[in-house]
Amino acid sequence: MRNALAVTLLLSSGIAMADEGQWQPYQMPSIADKLQSRGIEIPAKQLADLSQYPMNAVVGLGYCTASFVSPQGLAVTNHHCAYRAIQFNSDAQHNYLEQGFLAASLEQEPSAGPNERLYVTEAVTDVTAEVTAKLSDDPLTRYEQIDANQKALIKACEADDNYRCSVRSFHNGLEYYLIKQLIIRDVRLVYAPPESVGAYGGDIDNYEFPRHSGDFSFLRAYVGKDGKPASYAKDNVPYQPKSFLKINAGGVKAGEGVFVAGYPGTTNRYRLTSELKFASDWLYPTQAKRFQSRIDTINAMGAEDEALAIKYSGTKAGMANRMKKLNGLLDGFRATDIATIKQQREDEFRAWYANQQGDNTLVASLEALVAEQVQQIQTRYYFDNAQSSDLLQAAIALYRLAKEQQKPDEAREQGFQERDMKLFAAKLTRLDASFDKRVDKTLWLADLQAYLAQSNRVATLDAFFGDKGPEALAAELEGFYAASELGTQDKRLAWMGKTPAEFEASQDPFIRLAVALFDTNMALEKTDKTLEGKLSIARPAYMQALIDYNKVKGLPVYPDANGTLRISYGMVDGYQSRDALYKQPFTKLDGIVAKHTGVEPYKAPQKLLAAIKADDLGQHRVASVYQDPRSWLCRLFSCLDKPEDFNSVPVNFLSSVDTTGGNSGSPVFNGRGELVGLNFDSTYEAITKDWFFNPEITRAVHVDIRYILWMMDKVDHAQNLLDELELVN
Repeated sequence: MRNALAVTLLLSSGIAMADEGQWQPYQMPSIADKLQSRGIEIPAKQLADLSQYPMNAVVGLGYCTASFVSPQGLAVTNHHCAYRAIQFNSDAQHNYLEQGFLAASLEQEPSAGPNERLYVTEAVTDVTAEVTAKLSDDPLTRYEQIDANQKALIKACEADDNYRCSVRSFHNGLEYYLIKQLIIRDVRLVYAPPESVGAYGGDIDNYEFPRHSGDFSFLRAYVGKDGKPASYAKDNVPYQPKSFLKINAGGVKAGEGVFVAGYPGTTNRYRLTSELKFASDWLYPTQAKRFQSRIDTINAMGAEDEALAIKYSGTKAGMANRMKKLNGLLDGFRATDIATIKQQREDEFRAWYANQQGDNTLVASLEALVAEQVQQIQTRYYFDNAQSSDLLQAAIALYRLAKEQQKPDEAREQGFQERDMKLFAAKLTRLDASFDKRVDKTLWLADLQAYLAQSNRVATLDAFFGDKGPEALAAELEGFYAASELGTQDKRLAWMGKTPAEFEASQDPFIRLAVALFDTNMALEKTDKTLEGKLSIARPAYMQALIDYNKVKGLPVYPDANGTLRISYGMVDGYQSRDALYKQPFTKLDGIVAKHTGVEPYKAPQKLLAAIKADDLGQHRVASVYQDPRSWLCRLFSCLDKPEDFNSVPVNFLSSVDTTGGNSGSPVFNGRGELVGLNFDSTYEAITKDWFFNPEITRAVHVDIRYILWMMDKVDHAQNLLDELELVN
């Protein structure tokens, strides 16, 4: 068995070499052979067409991914992606994070919150020529020209205000694409299991496997009675999407090909080795330390006040996830020595480029600019954090808005144009749901103390706090919160229409500080823009050379993730996590019971445990998650159990698809384009894929559709929602 497994792993890792890539949809025909080799039957040309199934059913949340699964605008995503919606509707009397939530009818579906949106990508257009035409050699002017060109394209695209458009840079400024998205402004909460299901295992299991997380929730898109997007109103009606996903109730088996569509956030695979070393040696450890301190503060204060704990639950969860990812990146860098691997590859590229061009000034000039950027980050890190108070951030944004509103709309900074005002107001409104002045003050005090303890000081901030010891500083901050009206929603919103002179005359301490910091922040922003202007020449030139080199080497050429719609493919497969430890690709209900201790984060709901104990699995029972033992797939992909040995409901499974943050909630499709799961995490060993894709250990973690259906059917009795779904086998 050991020798057979070794051969299996060798073969599977060799095949997995082809699974790297977060591909733009239009690139699908160029990798059609790779898709077919994985058993993806749906035509590549169809996947490239955003107007066709299944891509027109995949939507963005702005920070996660979701997908339509019914003709009535029902959308499924991760529990942690719907967390803000659940939190928004929770209080001490109705704690839906703890209890779960299920609307029995449309009338019982509450708003997910004023900031929640669904974005349906309808068109992606190459606008490189329009953005980069006739650019100046002066760095700041060049930056401003690129920005102006982008804003002009966005303005033309948004002639219909039902659409949100953006221009995104690909390959670090080598290419630009205009993204046109229908924006659904009325999003409602429909169904969410308790957090003890959605995040079973909590921070302990985060990025780990085996996992047993029911990380799913359902939202619904609503529009006006005319079928057009509209702000929340009680008489709005469910949105009717152009298509919705078919759900394969039979799920997938080990070795089957799958693909994922979603909105991955950021990767750095084409960055220099020096940038990786800076992240590894300084940036990530520094950030992780701050996150841990803030989490500890929120935990301590939340333990004494349940309402406070609910308010900051989403904030804390986000920081905990980020902190564990940072620690995973650091562990991964040490375990695999990615810096050395990248340096070797970079040296090979440099040698090739020098042979082609006769010099290496291209790389040297980029290295110099990166060194300048690193210095800026380190110099400003503590000053930026010292402005972290939510009320100070609100004041800074409001004063900037007053300044920007003195300009013509097309000349304003993005984020402060008329197109941004609804979201701007919604952000100010939503602050109440996740803000408590006691927590905000404590967190801000820690950041100010860290700033005052280091040498990169700024005179305007020191004028307020520089001469104060710990007790005096704490007392000063107490006075800030006592004297400010920005903690009140209507007072915050009222400042949106005021002039710079009114801000400058204000005695509100947060507004006074925002006004005092304005010139310093604008000067730093100008420095940033100047550097970005320089990088807008150096990075695209470097990327073009690197792309040419990769093509010569036969390596995949796809852009780093940047929050835009992408497709990744792979197969259901386990992996060798370390010596003598092979992790099989599926977990089952038995694992929930085995982990259950009755204490968070392993405190499964009693109704779930009762259903498992009663063996109430119904049609969701799976005899085996492996291929027929006579098939070549079974012989190749570790059929270690007998076919009848599984005999449970699959909970989570692994695949080799290439994902990262933002892919949370992404639909996982079988080869026919049917929904078989939701992406929600990566394994700990795979965290470093943001910088380097290692096919042997890179695995994504998905919640199995069979577990979702079983929860809906046998545990939460969501028959009204099951009736909406189109189930196939």
